[in-house]
Amino acid sequence: MNHGGNVIEAQVHQQLYAFLKHQGEAHWPHHLTIARLVARALRLERSALLQVSPLAAYQGRYRLSYLASLLFSPQSAVVVAPLPILQQILLVEMQRFRTWTQTHKPLYRAQDWPGPSAGGILLLSPQEWLADLQAAVPRFPSDWPLILDGADQIETWTRQALTRRLTGQDWQQLLWAFPGKTAAIRDIQVALTHHIFQHPPNPYQAVVLDGAKQSLLRQLQLQLQPMMDQSPLPWRRFWEDLADQNHHGWVEINREQGQFTLYLAPTAVWPQAAALLQHRTAVLLGSSFGEADDALRFRQEMNLEDVTYVRFAAERQGEEIQLFLPDRIPMPNTAQFQSALLHQVQRFLLKDLAFSAQEDPNPLVLIVDDTPMKAQVASQLAASLGSRVVMETTPVPPHGLLICGWEFWLSHHQVLPWPRCFMVATLPIPSPEQPRVAARIAYYKLQRLDWFRLYLLPHTIQTLQRAIAPVRNRENGRVIIFDNRLLHRSYGQQILAALSPYARVESPDLSY
Repeated sequence: MNHGGNVIEAQVHQQLYAFLKHQGEAHWPHHLTIARLVARALRLERSALLQVSPLAAYQGRYRLSYLASLLFSPQSAVVVAPLPILQQILLVEMQRFRTWTQTHKPLYRAQDWPGPSAGGILLLSPQEWLADLQAAVPRFPSDWPLILDGADQIETWTRQALTRRLTGQDWQQLLWAFPGKTAAIRDIQVALTHHIFQHPPNPYQAVVLDGAKQSLLRQLQLQLQPMMDQSPLPWRRFWEDLADQNHHGWVEINREQGQFTLYLAPTAVWPQAAALLQHRTAVLLGSSFGEADDALRFRQEMNLEDVTYVRFAAERQGEEIQLFLPDRIPMPNTAQFQSALLHQVQRFLLKDLAFSAQEDPNPLVLIVDDTPMKAQVASQLAASLGSRVVMETTPVPPHGLLICGWEFWLSHHQVLPWPRCFMVATLPIPSPEQPRVAARIAYYKLQRLDWFRLYLLPHTIQTLQRAIAPVRNRENGRVIIFDNRLLHRSYGQQILAALSPYARVESPDLSY
């Protein structure tokens, strides 16, 4: 449907330009281009994939552009974005822009949605959107144009939405549903508990849902077979997925309470993710699409090879980091690595205290993902630096050192000050010792697929790109990576290329 030729694009351009000028917004060269591209995609009902730099994604620079297009477009639309972004849109971006432009298009959150007769802009979290699509009777319109903010995470979102979980409460529900099978259910539950708790403790507090454990669950299914229609829905879905080879399972263990939770997740979810966008106009925005500059694998997997694709590359002048890669450090899998890491970090901290800590109260960040090592390094550094050292907690004291894992950093970096220096103990390559990772790798091996290229490497690159983005906010932002695999493994150059723009330095600049 062509609504007024390119009049809408021109109107969006004019209004956004005037707003940015009036507000004195920091200059970003792609605001107007993205606004016109989104308006054009909506007008022509033609999907588009827009890739911005990790810093632009972290700052949300492009968000105002697509919101302006939505406000002036005659169509209703759905915006899917993580909850913190939705709150930013509702409380900040839309408030300012709607007030200034005097536009009155309705905005709705999921809980306020009045029904399909209403028009406007519907704001959904990925969890709300995906749960609704799986519902027997979906509530939200599936034919409205879709803006997917954070599209580089759609694989993760889809897998999380399709993951099945069975808790202790679900076992109780099963007993209630089959009162005549209490003994059989109890026997299987006891046998499964024995299998699970005979594993020695590990840092992940989890084990793989292997063949022996799956066999017990199938025995339980056979015991209840004549009356399977009585099974509670979580159990029915779990057994259906257990029979599907495209699934991997693990068990999370609470040894203190003697309880466990079973999980089953689809391994290859690209077909399900691609199906989400069929038969509707979608504008996807994201930054970290893997090792290829052109998001090629993502576009292939999502059936987006023929849609409009535009990449807005990072600006070297404003986004370059200083990257220091100390050599001659033992490899992370050696016994000498932890002491060498501690020595290097302590040396750096002494220099930092001498040069920059007094002028700049922002924290230093050290990423250590290995759980025992993280606690030991934090304890040893706290012995010399005292309360300035904190582990996985906020707020961080002025001139402090935050020691945390990747997951903590990625979930908190939006609310923390930009780090003076970002230090990485080891690359975020998923550990095959982690049961959830081991289960996924086993699936790829079974399919004779390159599990490192298809799983570990893209995950590593995406994590690094997102994690380092806040450092790019600072002039001469500093990153130190102590993992020598970057220099001595073939995949190191691919990872380094994905961290561009950077300037390799012989030592971190502490003098400013």
